[in-house]
Amino acid sequence: MDKDTLFSSFGKWVTPLNSVKFTQRIEEMKQDKYTKKLTTKAYLLLFLHAQLQLRAIADDALLDDFQRELGLTSISASQLSRKHRQVKPELLAEIFLDLVNQIRQMSTNSSSQVSGLKIVDSTTISLNLKKYQWATFRKTKSGIKVHLRLVFVNEDTVYPEKMVMTPAGNNDRTQMEQLIDETDAMYVFDRGYVDYEKFDYYCDKGLFFASRLKKNAYVRFLESFSVPSNSSILSDSMVVIGTPQKRTENVFRLIETFDSDGNRIRIITNRFDLDPEELGDIYRSRWAIELFFKWIKQRLTLKHLYGTSPEAVENQVYLALISYCLLILIQLEMKSKHSLTQIYRWLRVFLWKPSTVWVERIQRE
Repeated sequence: MDKDTLFSSFGKWVTPLNSVKFTQRIEEMKQDKYTKKLTTKAYLLLFLHAQLQLRAIADDALLDDFQRELGLTSISASQLSRKHRQVKPELLAEIFLDLVNQIRQMSTNSSSQVSGLKIVDSTTISLNLKKYQWATFRKTKSGIKVHLRLVFVNEDTVYPEKMVMTPAGNNDRTQMEQLIDETDAMYVFDRGYVDYEKFDYYCDKGLFFASRLKKNAYVRFLESFSVPSNSSILSDSMVVIGTPQKRTENVFRLIETFDSDGNRIRIITNRFDLDPEELGDIYRSRWAIELFFKWIKQRLTLKHLYGTSPEAVENQVYLALISYCLLILIQLEMKSKHSLTQIYRWLRVFLWKPSTVWVERIQRE
C-alpha cells in the first residue's frame, strides 16, 4: 500500500491494494474521524495478516516487523472489536471489487471450455446461537450463508467475482437477481437455485444457464434428439417444465448424464446450440466452487470472530475474499505454474523476509 511495505513479502502481497483510492474512500466515509490509534489501514493489515497466521489478532501487533508496518506497538482486543464494528462493509466491498477488476485485466483465459462460465453457489457457516441471534438458521444454531459467483482464470483456478451474505435460513433463490445479471455469460448453478419463473425470465432476457433439475420435477417431453451410442449422455430432449396448471412458457433442453461421482443426473438448460457432451462437462465444472469453499474454510479462517454484528461478520468474509484475490494477483503477476496453496505456504514462511526471496521462489520452476 505504501512504498515502505515493498521490502517484505507481506508488503509485496498487499501491494495491489490501491492506496490512493483507499485513502480517499476512508476520508469520504469518515472512517478515521474519531480514531486515535487503530487506523482503518492498520485494521486492514492486521486482519489480512491474521488470515495467514491464524492466531489471536491482538498478538500480531507484538511482532517487531509488523509494528513497523502498522505504525503502532500494541492493540487490545476491545479496540479491534470496536474498529471492526465501525468499518463499513461497503468499504471492504469496494476494495474486493477493485482487486477483482485487476484480476480480470491480468487474466488471459483462452480456454473455450471455461471461458464465459460463471459458477453460482453458496456455503453455510455455523455460528453460536446466543451470540448471533440475528443469523437465523435452526433452533439449535445460528449461521450465515455466503453466496458467491465464481469465474475462471484458467481451467485450474477460479476467483470470486461477486458476494452476497445472508442469514443461513434464507432460501438460495432469493439471491438469484444479484448473482445472475449479465447477458454475455453462461451461468451454472445447483438445485437450490431452481426457479421456473426465473428460467422463463432468463430466456426472455437472453441469459444462458445450466442447472441440475430436481428428481420430483414434472417434465413434459416435446421432442427427443439422437445420442451417439458411445456417448456419456443418456438422453437429450426438448421439454416443458411444470404441471399443466403452472408450467414454464418457454421450452428447455433436458440432458441426462452422470456427475463426477458417477451418479445419474438431469441437467436443464436453455442452450440448444451446444453439443450434449459439452453441456455435461459445463455442469461438471461446478466442482471448482466446491473446492474453492473448501480452500477458503481450511486456509483463510480466523481463530476468533471479532464482532457479533452482521456488519462485523460481513467484514471478515470480505477480508477472506480479499486475501484470496491478493494471492491470485501474485500468481498472475509472476506467471507462476505453482498452485495457489504452494504460493500461500511460501508467503507464510517468507512473510517478513525481503520480497525478492518470496518472488524468486514463486518464479522458480
